[in-house]
Amino acid sequence: MRFGVLGAVAAWAPDGTQVAVGGPRSRTLLALLALEAGRFVPADRLIDGMYGEYPPDGAANALQSQVSRLRTAVKELAPVEFTAAGYRLAVGPDEVDVHAFERLAREGRALLKNGDAARAAELLGDALALWRGPAFSDLADAPFAAAQVARLDELR
Repeated sequence: MRFGVLGAVAAWAPDGTQVAVGGPRSRTLLALLALEAGRFVPADRLIDGMYGEYPPDGAANALQSQVSRLRTAVKELAPVEFTAAGYRLAVGPDEVDVHAFERLAREGRALLKNGDAARAAELLGDALALWRGPAFSDLADAPFAAAQVARLDELR
């Protein structure tokens, strides 16, 4: 796991040490990109997630500045790429705790449905072990967070 949102937003180096990501805006950007790991996210969706319905003047420039800071912070872990489609954190979903959690929970439910309670319990336990606290605990006031927290709490 290189990136986490099931708790405070975090990034880890291959040796397990936590990488400083930056302030609340950088962590919000990382969270938004991590939720879409490997997929391009349009700039306007990132701006909405960072600032809400009423972004400040110059929000597009502010986004570019935050992307630059985030690129510097995570350069050893994964590139933050840009195309006309938007920005993406170039990692596979299992490099982000939330995607690993969702996969394990889905597989565990399927096993339970098929009568393999022992294996289901193992996978569901692994899924729950990925949680380090409330999802996005350091970004509770971010415009995107409430809906994601509710969704993940329900799945948990």
